[in-house]
Amino acid sequence: MAKTKKTIYFCQNCGFESSKWMGQCPACKEWNTFAEEIVDKRELKGRKEVKDVQTTILKDITSSSEERISTHMEELDRVLGGGIVKGSLVLVGGDPGIGKSTLLLQVCKNLSGEDLNLLYISGEESLQQIKIRADRMGEFSDRLALLCETNLDLIKSVIEREKPDIVVIDSIQTMFNEQVSSAPGSVSQVRESTSILMQIAKGLGITVFVVGHVTKEGVVAGPRVLEHMVDTVLYFEGDRHASYRVLRGVKNRFGSTDEIGVFEMRANGLKEVTNPSEFMLDGRPEGASGSVVACSMEGTRPILIEIQALVSRSAFGMPRRTSVGVDYNRVNLLMAVLEKRLHIPLGDYDAYVNIAGGVRMNEPAIDLGLVLAIYSSFKDIIIEESTICFGEVGLSGEVRSVNMIEQRINEAQKLGFKKVILPRVSMKNLEGKFDIELIGVDNIKDAVDTI
Repeated sequence: MAKTKKTIYFCQNCGFESSKWMGQCPACKEWNTFAEEIVDKRELKGRKEVKDVQTTILKDITSSSEERISTHMEELDRVLGGGIVKGSLVLVGGDPGIGKSTLLLQVCKNLSGEDLNLLYISGEESLQQIKIRADRMGEFSDRLALLCETNLDLIKSVIEREKPDIVVIDSIQTMFNEQVSSAPGSVSQVRESTSILMQIAKGLGITVFVVGHVTKEGVVAGPRVLEHMVDTVLYFEGDRHASYRVLRGVKNRFGSTDEIGVFEMRANGLKEVTNPSEFMLDGRPEGASGSVVACSMEGTRPILIEIQALVSRSAFGMPRRTSVGVDYNRVNLLMAVLEKRLHIPLGDYDAYVNIAGGVRMNEPAIDLGLVLAIYSSFKDIIIEESTICFGEVGLSGEVRSVNMIEQRINEAQKLGFKKVILPRVSMKNLEGKFDIELIGVDNIKDAVDTI
């Protein structure tokens, strides 16, 4: 008799599939991540009768704006693109203890006061544990129902019977499908469970929020196809020991993927931070070298951040380079530009660069802030506290233009800054628009001369 089962090895980190065990995954280069799983061979059925499928002309389709439900949290609505879309599948990822369950339970609290039926399904916590967290947040209405279950077949039957408007699954790694022989949390289980939830969301028009754990690299555990299947992917970032949290949209079929939401963790739940710039600059040191304020755009929102740099002579043959909140290779590149164009001997110095507040920024507009912070620490020059800068730095030392100039200047003026260092090519049509001093620079030589 032919075998009905076969053994396949999956990489638990990226989902790479192999017929044999390997010590290192050829896809993600991680060691000892392959796990054995038994997969049933499904017999091919006879071809079913093919029905006539009609095509539709694009011009005949009427486009209508999708219906959105406000979560009554402006920061979350911004990241979602304006609110919750009916029938969408949203994946919320983040480190353990970062506040994913708290965020979604708080959304349920806000929506339970409306004419919406909600179902919170937990595979990790008991009903008593959820009740304890809910009591800290305040009063809930009788519109929220709880269910502690991990069997996806039972969960599907409950959803089809109750027909709630919004369902929360906490978490996808604890769910299992009896038709898949592997253990819960494995690549096959996560993939099949998400497929069933997607069918529920699209078939019944129910919005489903799915909580997903992340790996040590910061990506959602399981195959990459998990992110392709869902409509929206949100990452909850931040240090679990700090009070701030950043919700970042990585994928969104119904809105922009560049928006972020900032929250503050408190005893009674998450509180929105409506002015992240002021929050990030709180506690800024006075009269210290190596500190400068730069402006970064996250979607349509300008955020002012403090860039700190510490340059000290190295006691070893090879100097250390450390960066927190910014790309390590980008810091090395900008230090090489400083050495070449300004003839600063940084090869014998250790360099430590940090973005205060624990946020991570990758926009090229903070290049000028990194250069000025490193130069300020090396020369022990104090940059005026009322000065802000932004601009992209090229390999020739030139300062290039960035987008959304007026929004950045408005944010700086709102917070009381008096001087803006920006690319000279970006100063067109800006004269007379702002009550703030604008200093245009062509290269990093001009920039360091201004401080």
